[in-house]
Amino acid sequence: MDCKTASDLLPLYFDGELDRATSRDFEAHLDACAACRNALVELDTVRQALRNDAARHRAPEALRSRIENAATAPVVTRLPRPRSTWMALAASWVLAFVAGGITLAAWNHGSGSGGEETQLTRDLFASHWRSLAAASPIDVVSTDQHTVKPWFAGKIAVSPTVRDYTEQGYALIGGRIDYVGTERVPVLVYRHGKHLIDVFVLPAAPSTSGIPVRRQGYVLEGASVGGQAAAIVSDMDEAELTRFRDLLNASGRGD
Repeated sequence: MDCKTASDLLPLYFDGELDRATSRDFEAHLDACAACRNALVELDTVRQALRNDAARHRAPEALRSRIENAATAPVVTRLPRPRSTWMALAASWVLAFVAGGITLAAWNHGSGSGGEETQLTRDLFASHWRSLAAASPIDVVSTDQHTVKPWFAGKIAVSPTVRDYTEQGYALIGGRIDYVGTERVPVLVYRHGKHLIDVFVLPAAPSTSGIPVRRQGYVLEGASVGGQAAAIVSDMDEAELTRFRDLLNASGRGD
């Protein structure tokens, strides 16, 4: 993949809209191209600045009243004058802005965290869903923990602790490397019945522990893997997820 193609794909990758195969090709290019890595970091910096530093203004009461009155006014069948068309469009923009603010506030409240952790939550769900849509959610296919752990060596800074819980009903089936924000992180992949489980081993920092976050039938919950911060994403029910989380938390350091 060349830089021109990578540049075209960058916004799609950033929003989690690429399929797994294309994402892998893009990530392989990132590994070898500092310019494209910097472009990805700069894009994330802009997003963080817009989220955290952009000015927010409350609509004047007179404008709010006009919009509310327009929304409840009876529909008149006639061709609108240009000014009316412009006002209707402006009203729709304001309403969309207000609705977006409400949605963002609800998201922050629901995840129980600030902007950084909210974005982490979104990235984790997006990575899991992207892997499910790919031809294979796994880069290294193996049920042997002593094969999966060495595979990560040299690809990331620290290889995660890997355990197989087949006897407990949670079989290790492999692993992959994925992006969470701009960080490359190891992902351990397990299967429980028909449920696929992603365990993202995080660099540390923001905690995802606390009340599980639910999105579209999937659950994200914080855990610990060999002393490293981790996050589980799956569609298991609460009892199954809790049991698996406890198994991970009990895992020791190293092999």
